Amino acid sequence: MTTNVRPVLEPCGVRVHETAPSREAAVHRCADVLEEIGAVHPSYRDAMLDREWAMSTYVGEGVAIPHGLDMSRALVRRDSLAVLRFPEGVDWDGETVHVCVAIAARGDGHVALLSALARILLDPGRARALRESADPEEIVAMLHLDDEP
Repeated sequence: MTTNVRPVLEPCGVRVHETAPSREAAVHRCADVLEEIGAVHPSYRDAMLDREWAMSTYVGEGVAIPHGLDMSRALVRRDSLAVLRFPEGVDWDGETVHVCVAIAARGDGHVALLSALARILLDPGRARALRESADPEEIVAMLHLDDEP
């Protein structure tokens, strides 16, 4: 089975030279990009922050997955991802995040993506490549994942 994120992740949703002074500012940037690509209503930003304060979206290997709460699904216009790379890193409650994979999902379709992303993060070489890539097309290609181990 293939989890192809191309329909929800396009190069226009990938930003590779971001900066943010804080976790909150990084989540705001994620919301900005999801809004810019037409994926979410502006109020989704508050849901992303509420989710972050309820439980950190840091998943390891320098990656966080900011997203809204279940009740915010009505604020999602279309399922989308945004990938933001913070080369200098962002303090994420004591961890350093270099990549945010922001999720806007109306249903449970993102669950397969999270599983596939976890497999990237479990492979140190692939995780490093995700953190270090400065090419939006390459990042989109990396996230074109097979469910095969």
